[in-house]
Amino acid sequence: MTTLVSGAGGFIGGHLVAQLLKEGQSVRAVDRKPFAEWYQVHPEAENIQGDCSLLETAREANRGVQYVYNLAADMGGMGFIENNKAACMLTVLTSTHMLMAAQEAGVERFFYSSSACVYAAGHQTSSNVIALREEDAYPAQPEDGYGWEKLFTERMARHYREDFGLQTRIARYHNVYGPHGTWDGGREKAPAALSRKFARAALTGDTNLEIWGDGEQTRSFMYIDDCIQGTKDVLHGDLTEPVNLGSSELVSINQMVDLLEQISGTVVTRHYKLDAPQGVRGRNSDNTLFHATYGWEPSITLRTGLEKTYEWIFDQLKAQG
Repeated sequence: MTTLVSGAGGFIGGHLVAQLLKEGQSVRAVDRKPFAEWYQVHPEAENIQGDCSLLETAREANRGVQYVYNLAADMGGMGFIENNKAACMLTVLTSTHMLMAAQEAGVERFFYSSSACVYAAGHQTSSNVIALREEDAYPAQPEDGYGWEKLFTERMARHYREDFGLQTRIARYHNVYGPHGTWDGGREKAPAALSRKFARAALTGDTNLEIWGDGEQTRSFMYIDDCIQGTKDVLHGDLTEPVNLGSSELVSINQMVDLLEQISGTVVTRHYKLDAPQGVRGRNSDNTLFHATYGWEPSITLRTGLEKTYEWIFDQLKAQG
């Protein structure tokens, strides 16, 4: 077995397994969810339903593999992580046991998917935010719950590399989106949530649109194809410190709504829910280190990615009747 993907039933994991199989790799895909709840199930992979927060399961998953992509995490959009801090922090069991098991099994390379939520909130107070550099994670003031777990595991991965020689690699994801992911139920992120609302407006004729906050909060959003390529590059590269993996195209939520009006052909009436979870005021990715190391950076535009995401979500919603 060449490669293990934990969290393979999730959005990013499903796309990663698909790409690795396309490249001819043998893949062990593991997720704690029942197969019926995986976003993508690839018959060519060795698919296992198992909870890697349990050390014995993590050991079984890591046995005999060369590369590990640890994507497993209990997470979602801002509404989820602000209201489920304990659940997000319990992912530390999965993160720790996966590192322990990989080291015991003699894994050659171990990738950990961290997050831009590790960054200090004090750097993210303006919509016109200065792009975040990797060193801005310290002094530590990450997103409560989810961000602390991510930052802790970054340190754990570093020490496993320094103390035991496990070649760990870390990317800090910035708002990954695309088709075949969460688009309803409370865990979805802004591109999927807004695409769903526009699809419903197009199908029902109800053009009232709820927007969390005043719509002027800003983010960068990375399309899944860029994420998968960057993830593979980081695993196989020589950079041992955490690195940003995200688009540098900064947009406000209102600007995303503008794009979706054009894509869907639906003009909406905007209603702002000012007491809804919003996260930090602004966040963008400084890609200087990534570009200098790997010679490229995520460049699929939000317009291009949203077109594909909206079309897929529209089809899902229409199929529900």
